[in-house]
Amino acid sequence: MRKIALLSIVTATALTAAGYKIPENSVNAVALSNAYVANAHGADAAYYNPANMVFSDNSGGTMEVDLTYVGLSEINYKSTDATVNISSKGENFLIPTFHYVSPKVDNFRFGLSIVSPAGLSKKWSDAPASTTAKEFALQTIEINPTVAYMLNEQLSMAFGIRGIYSNGIVKNAYYEMEGKSFDWGYNLAVTLKPNKDTNIALTYRSGVDLHLSGDTSTTATTINSGVKVLLPVPAIISLGVSHTFGESTTLEAVLEHNVWSAYDKLDFDFDNATNETVLGGSHVKNWKDTDTVRIGVTHTYEKVTAMAGFAYDPSPIPNKTLGYDLPGSDSKIFSLGGRYDLTNSINVGLAGLVSLKDDREVNNSSINGKFTNSHAYLLTAGLEYKF
Repeated sequence: MRKIALLSIVTATALTAAGYKIPENSVNAVALSNAYVANAHGADAAYYNPANMVFSDNSGGTMEVDLTYVGLSEINYKSTDATVNISSKGENFLIPTFHYVSPKVDNFRFGLSIVSPAGLSKKWSDAPASTTAKEFALQTIEINPTVAYMLNEQLSMAFGIRGIYSNGIVKNAYYEMEGKSFDWGYNLAVTLKPNKDTNIALTYRSGVDLHLSGDTSTTATTINSGVKVLLPVPAIISLGVSHTFGESTTLEAVLEHNVWSAYDKLDFDFDNATNETVLGGSHVKNWKDTDTVRIGVTHTYEKVTAMAGFAYDPSPIPNKTLGYDLPGSDSKIFSLGGRYDLTNSINVGLAGLVSLKDDREVNNSSINGKFTNSHAYLLTAGLEYKF
């Protein structure tokens, strides 16, 4: 029994937190393909750019509740010699989110967001994928309180705390396990308004190491024991520039740097010495940093706000470490959405997004074939209330 085979399914848990991010956690973010930094302006500014909270035209408070459907397609794999032709199972999820911005207090505002920053579930029923990736899942919940301060009419800054709860489940031919963790990070933001129509914003969301700890329920050694693994959620640096043309159309461009290189290796530790010898070990990952480009346009007309976006999001996974757990590839993202003002205080929104991942040929020590049909679909409905 090779350690590398055992470690690959553990890698799947890490990949759900790092290799498959969920940056879209509101109607506006989904509608704009997350090109929503410099122009973040609603209750969800508490998460996407809290420095913008103090520039809101609404002197009172704002809150937003959203529900997002996430659909992951079946992923097809065919070996080069055509002896293997299998598909993973499609997956469907519902993710609720919440955002709140307080009324203005002197030059301060306070915010709170509850979101899911990362997560994935993948199931393979057929060999050889099912041997190492029969089932795995990771759920995350982030609680992100923030505070913003307006230095003057052109400049603001903000600080926040990230608290992330994570729950991971792994099942393969060799063991079953579940681990949980609660870990901390922080976020920073600054916004410059050189004129009334232009915003320049820089945000930093720190990396968070998930110190998952739990127990096995089944092992090939027949010995159950405690198990620990550290999984990185990499830092993200975003630079956004937005400009409003006339009174109604805003264009934003965002360059997002993802520090995936934090995931250089995976160390998996069992409390039991036998399990550590047979199942444990360290596995090199050597992911690379990536730069995501995002473009979004917003147009307002009386009670209606229309939005559209596009993004190019490259995969951080090198060919030599890609496996069945997450056969990631470069992605092109397209999105549309809108909001409608029911009253002066209440508006509703609906947005959709499709992430089309490129087909990917892989030739490494464990895989020699091609992955196709790897796509993700998001549909978000939300309600915002100003008070």
